[in-house]
Amino acid sequence: MFEVNNLNIKVEDRYLVKDLSFNLNRGDKLAIIGEEGNGKSTLLKSLLGICDYANIEGNINYKGNSIGYLEQTISKENLVKKVSDFLFIDDNDYYDKINDFYKYLNTINLEDNVLDQTISTLSGGEKIKISILKLLLDNPDILFLDEPTNDLDIETLEWLESFINTTNKPIIYVSHDEVLLSNTANMILHLEQIRKKTDARHTLLKIDYKTYVDMRLRGIEKQTQIAKKEKRDFVKHQEKLNRVMQKVEYQQNIISRSDPHGARLLKKKMHSLKSQERKLDSTELSEIPDVEEGINFFFEPVEIPKTKKILSLDIQELKVDNKVLSKNITLDIIGNTHLCIIGKNGVGKSTLIKLIYNELKGREDLNVGYMPQVYDDILKKYENVLDFICPKADKESITQARMYLGNMKFTSEEMTGKISNLSNGTKAKLFLMKLVLDKCNVLILDEPTRNVSPLSNPIIRKVLREFKGTIISVSHDRKYLAEVVDELYTLTPTCLKKEK
Repeated sequence: MFEVNNLNIKVEDRYLVKDLSFNLNRGDKLAIIGEEGNGKSTLLKSLLGICDYANIEGNINYKGNSIGYLEQTISKENLVKKVSDFLFIDDNDYYDKINDFYKYLNTINLEDNVLDQTISTLSGGEKIKISILKLLLDNPDILFLDEPTNDLDIETLEWLESFINTTNKPIIYVSHDEVLLSNTANMILHLEQIRKKTDARHTLLKIDYKTYVDMRLRGIEKQTQIAKKEKRDFVKHQEKLNRVMQKVEYQQNIISRSDPHGARLLKKKMHSLKSQERKLDSTELSEIPDVEEGINFFFEPVEIPKTKKILSLDIQELKVDNKVLSKNITLDIIGNTHLCIIGKNGVGKSTLIKLIYNELKGREDLNVGYMPQVYDDILKKYENVLDFICPKADKESITQARMYLGNMKFTSEEMTGKISNLSNGTKAKLFLMKLVLDKCNVLILDEPTRNVSPLSNPIIRKVLREFKGTIISVSHDRKYLAEVVDELYTLTPTCLKKEK
């Protein structure tokens, strides 16, 4: 149904994809994975023919199929539209699709009054739902999904998993949701940047995600062990050969001229040893696998007394403008609690967590850090990466900042470049480093793991789980909820309820 041959994608002087070929057939669910900035979204756009910043070579054959594309973010020109104008081209289109609209509406937890709303007024999760709804109504032959789970509530996440599994439509998708990947993918395309990000490599296999990760780790471990053993054996053999050669050379130097036969034997032996040396030098040893290194970060030791009062909140009505999102919100937080708020899209989770940040940020007894859902809410004030992460700009601070950014696999160009050139995943890592460098002991995090690669996310969850300060978060990442959170709350239109 869809064919790609010998595809090469290059941005400036760096390859993101080299010599990629694959076929996509009915029932194929191809997940594209890889670290931030490795070209996953660029690959999707290149396959669609809408990438205007990359040099693309190769053959892409749609074979007459229509393509539906879920972008990572809704374009600016669509944000100002009413939902009805976004979903339906004209009146005829409306009447053709209105029955399907109501069929899907309850499925993805939306009300029909959403048609009259402007897209920019919707929550992050509601925007994703509207985009998914448009795809369903357009009914394309093949689906391209770029981060389809971003900001979705858990109910809709589970529906999306079911949809991907039950549809026969081929799907190519980028996702950082490890549960979604484990439950849906039957093909994996792993994009890597190797040789210190100077070269591109890809792995394409028709297997599920968990099998791929396990197989990759076992393969790396086995190849590393083989390479190390071969190296040890080589060095051992080389040292033994050197000792024998030195002994023969010594004997040649002291042998009497009166023993020409012995001299000939030593010369012959040395000739044989030299031959062994040349053979040894030409031995091709297995190399330690050249794999993309994982991120490495940690918080400096911080500790908050278990009895310390962090927050006492009592809100009668949670509003945006004049719209009431929720009521009767009470929340008391003490000590080094790791708390998370879940709830349906549009109920006000991001509004609540932003309110909590504003409540706490002025406290002199706390060092509060904030990671918003929309990164540019904060990053738009800064032009360059170092402007944001290192406002002091003295030599020592810049050196430390660059070291930490290097641990998060920022390239030199990214460290000194503009924030606007970073991918969303790289911006997420930038916020995490800001929290580390600012030595925060209270973290307020809105969907902290959603844009970070599934290969880096286990490290992030481990670091947050071991964090000794307070975490107040919003997340729908099911692994984050299971591994990091010790107090879970659900925000509803009527209250904030603590889960048991």
